[in-house]
Amino acid sequence: MTRFDAADPTERRKLYVDAIQAHRKRGSGFLTLEVDEASLSDLDDADEGDDAADGPASPDPDLGVPWLQFGDGTINLDCTDDELETLKTLLGEFPAFKIDAIHRPEEAEGVNVRVSAKADPNRIAQCLDAIFQRVYGLPEDVRVWIVEL
Repeated sequence: MTRFDAADPTERRKLYVDAIQAHRKRGSGFLTLEVDEASLSDLDDADEGDDAADGPASPDPDLGVPWLQFGDGTINLDCTDDELETLKTLLGEFPAFKIDAIHRPEEAEGVNVRVSAKADPNRIAQCLDAIFQRVYGLPEDVRVWIVEL
């Protein structure tokens, strides 16, 4: 792989496909996608002027920068209870994806969710992008980095 970030929706999905293929070729344990922190600070600045949010709320700052991991046919993510409900609704549009496990660690905020993703890299990429945008309420032009491959 020669590129490790993208902000355009089409380019992000291509990046995810390339990363999934590279991950599988290398036989690594997982790949990690992380939202660019600057994207979140831009979002926080924009939210300050909004009295009423029409879309999903911004990511919970207590959980840190949103990230997704993929490995061995599983998507792993942390989210709030509200984000979990949005995830459940979203997965209704991706019938090949099912929640396998929900963990509520006592020492951490939020929940950890494992989703089986038995699909081709293009469909997985579509789901990953939808999770970032709809579950975490991120804008269409959010920059995402491949931080581990």
